[in-house]
Amino acid sequence: MDFLNLPLAPLHPLTLPWLQSANVEAAILRLDLIDPLISGNKWFKLRHHLAQAHEAGAPGLISLGGSHSNHLHALAAAGKRFGFATAGLLRGHAQDTPTVRDLQTLGMHVHWLGYGGYRARHEAGFWQPWQARYPGWHCIPEGGGGMAGAQGCGLIVAQARTQLAGIGWDDYSAWWLAVGTGTTLAGLVLEEAGAHDVHGALAVPGDHGVAENVSQLVGDSGYRLHDACRGGFARVDDELLGFIDACERSTGVPLEALYTGKALLALREQVEAGVFPPGTRLIVLHTGGLQGRRGYL
Repeated sequence: MDFLNLPLAPLHPLTLPWLQSANVEAAILRLDLIDPLISGNKWFKLRHHLAQAHEAGAPGLISLGGSHSNHLHALAAAGKRFGFATAGLLRGHAQDTPTVRDLQTLGMHVHWLGYGGYRARHEAGFWQPWQARYPGWHCIPEGGGGMAGAQGCGLIVAQARTQLAGIGWDDYSAWWLAVGTGTTLAGLVLEEAGAHDVHGALAVPGDHGVAENVSQLVGDSGYRLHDACRGGFARVDDELLGFIDACERSTGVPLEALYTGKALLALREQVEAGVFPPGTRLIVLHTGGLQGRRGYL
């Protein structure tokens, strides 16, 4: 099936004054460019889930997210492209957002759970009424998580390694990426198997359970988490937006404020604090999510 063959994300040098001042090199892997709809790390997370659904003969896919969810946006697009019906279980009460309108245009059945109903998503038996309503459909954890999502994200490592010579590198020191559920980070850690460190810029508060999620998948080694949430999930402030604007003008790389923008700002803080010694070579992961910019611009 076509969903098994992911497009190659280009690896570009990332040149910014604060990196040059610290003699730290960086290259950015542009997952945002792999597809206009199934963008960023989402296709990687979905790849194994799609394969499992196909092998089981599932007629549809069902998952969870918010009213600006990049995951549901990619899931709806993947379902339409690869022949699966889709249903989305959304946090909160009915809202009219650009993302929700896209979900409906792409044919996704949208269900609003309220906030209490969404909090119940980790409880035993949560999926039973939905499996009864959509018999045989493949249930995907929030954000495309779990081991299947992490294994799909392991393919990101090979995409970067095949392009190192093209930017004049023979090796790299570590990865730097934004972390929401921790699935992508876990996939990189599994694939690296200790060869290179993985640094996660935590774009959500620590009490969201990301460290616990990652630990369940990969244990407690091979990665470091750095605070990047700026006071809360989806919290956007003027300093962050100003930083993103300056980066975009300097590099030409579009960013969004919830994940990759926060990750780059946190990277600047760590570089200026001397966390990375001169000569460090970092691969920065652009995890996509640019459609979500419509929620705050």
